[in-house]
Amino acid sequence: MSEEKTRLTVEVVFALPDRQELVAVSLEEGSTVSDAIAQSSIASLFPGWDLGECAVGVWGRLASPDQRLRDGDRVEIYRPLVMDPREARRALAAEGKSMGRSSLDRAESASGESRDRRKR
Repeated sequence: MSEEKTRLTVEVVFALPDRQELVAVSLEEGSTVSDAIAQSSIASLFPGWDLGECAVGVWGRLASPDQRLRDGDRVEIYRPLVMDPREARRALAAEGKSMGRSSLDRAESASGESRDRRKR
């Protein structure tokens, strides 16, 4: 009698500012981050990118390519930053600008209530 290996289903994702791709793959138990990326063939969807040079993570945490996966994991391929986020904020602040409105500001503007007019 042959033993059937347990299968894992994981997602592999990569995103650009204007486009993102998510590929679901089925792997054998014991598979790694690099196995998932290879089986997903996601690199073929982004021919101008060397995804092998990008950092990777699982559910928002940096991971090594040889990290073993669990069923339901999401493998994320991180593209290099164009600019350090702290430097971007400093540059905008120097120009008197900000990165954007906070979620509290957006919620208040949607409700028509401003932060100064709220009753406490």
